[in-house]
Amino acid sequence: MNVLCIGNSFSRNSSHYLHSICPEITVVNLYIGGCPLEKHFRNMHSGERAYMLQVNDVNTDFYVSLDEALLNRSWDFISFQQASHFSPKYETYQPYLTELSDYVKALCPKAKQIIHETWAYENESDRLIKLMGYKTHGEMYADIHKAYETAAESIGADLVIPSGKLFSVLVENGFKVHLDTFHANRLGECALGLLWSKCLTGKSASDNPFSDFGEDVSDEDISRIKSIIDNL
Repeated sequence: MNVLCIGNSFSRNSSHYLHSICPEITVVNLYIGGCPLEKHFRNMHSGERAYMLQVNDVNTDFYVSLDEALLNRSWDFISFQQASHFSPKYETYQPYLTELSDYVKALCPKAKQIIHETWAYENESDRLIKLMGYKTHGEMYADIHKAYETAAESIGADLVIPSGKLFSVLVENGFKVHLDTFHANRLGECALGLLWSKCLTGKSASDNPFSDFGEDVSDEDISRIKSIIDNL
């Protein structure tokens, strides 16, 4: 199975452990840190080789254009996401998302299109409160969810991966999933990889033997996290 992420560091967080969790998946991330949909749209038109290829979370130091990546192989899934600081505001998604979706359909008509719902920032962080103007993680996620729901409808997405919902439920259950108040820490990346694997293959997270969450995560907590993923 071949998966292409048109994303940024959040898609890298999500795909960091994906191949380890599910070796049948080859995941390629088109990486530009903090890249919003508007920049992907402009790269689409310019043809600039602006993306560093990350293959199964390995940096290749090889740069490609969007169309080169799309035509590189037969993709089963191609994902879109907004930059995290724009994610709560649907007005920042368009017209870029629809144009990108149409472009991908023209070049990769057999690929299923994914909307990757990203996550909210950590409770009580300056980034959440001062930058985004929210009081809680939950408030930010509520707006993110609405925006991505509309985005999925706008392009008729084949699949939504609810990474934002997963993080919100994990936070509510007392798990620390943020690294620097906005990226995912190791536990968060492992949970995201299990979620992506479940969504892409339809196989239960609880049945997946992956357990390399780090030394300070108990077997009981790993089972709880997998159960949360299966019950989203």
